[in-house]
Amino acid sequence: MMILTEDGIICARDSWGRTPLIIGKKEGAHAASSETTSFPNLDFETEYELGPGEIVKMTADGIEQIRPANKKMQVCSFLWVYYGFPTSTYEGKNVEDARFTNGFNLAKTDDVEVDCCSGIPDSGTGMAMGYAAGKGVPYQRCIAKYTPTWPRSFTPSNQSMRSLVAKMKLIPNKAMLKGKRVLFCDDSIVRGTQLRDNVKVLFDQAGLKECHMRIACPPLVYACPFINFTSSKSAMELITRRIIEKFEGDANKNLEKYATTGSPEYQKMVDEIARQLGLTSLKFNTIEQLVEAIGLPKCQVCTHCFDGSSEYSLHECADE
Repeated sequence: MMILTEDGIICARDSWGRTPLIIGKKEGAHAASSETTSFPNLDFETEYELGPGEIVKMTADGIEQIRPANKKMQVCSFLWVYYGFPTSTYEGKNVEDARFTNGFNLAKTDDVEVDCCSGIPDSGTGMAMGYAAGKGVPYQRCIAKYTPTWPRSFTPSNQSMRSLVAKMKLIPNKAMLKGKRVLFCDDSIVRGTQLRDNVKVLFDQAGLKECHMRIACPPLVYACPFINFTSSKSAMELITRRIIEKFEGDANKNLEKYATTGSPEYQKMVDEIARQLGLTSLKFNTIEQLVEAIGLPKCQVCTHCFDGSSEYSLHECADE
């Protein structure tokens, strides 16, 4: 939050530091932004990143701390998965570097045979480049993105508009797809409707032979109660919850089992997601691999949407 006053700007970061707030500096000026990528083209350099709950007063001459930072932090892991711009850095961890590392490490544990790897633009691109490097297969742009006039596809509140935006922005390249076994990397699967429609086009219109999907994060089993980034209003919008309801008769039953990578319930859910989306194969990254790629201690990263955790409970950061 930022408040403009007569003699400066009050800058405050939320108490758990789930979203970033960074201050940049150049001669005779200071600026604040949630993205470090805002600074370079304006000749600012990153000077200071507010800690959780910290409040400062910013003027052209400098910054004055009003409230010190809290010791405990739970920064949103989805900044590195999806929301963050590739050139931005939060808590000293660059977005593109985390995505590349995420894909590279996942490739080392994946035994699928494919002809090439491609990213679902834009947030799947960095991961796909890392996967291709780790797997030793070509990276190819099998899908191109047309961005003019179209917003980010997750923002519209209406599902039909979200589907239209997703369809119009992503353009498959038939020359790169026909008859091939392609592995795609994407940031996440939320509702599944856009991906299902895109996969159908790849098979029916582009002549794709096999469509393998690798996801940067674990399945989204819990809705986010902390950050209002998306238009989602209910956990039942998640494809995972609809499948759990189908299996259990209750969308809230055995959530911990379905959220546990490798459990029978987890694998059954993933197989059903793949079936509904028409995928040849589907694998999600684990929380451990994602956190490793980000490069922060697990207790400093919020993973609530994957495992339901919402408390600062790990001993490794208890004194930090």
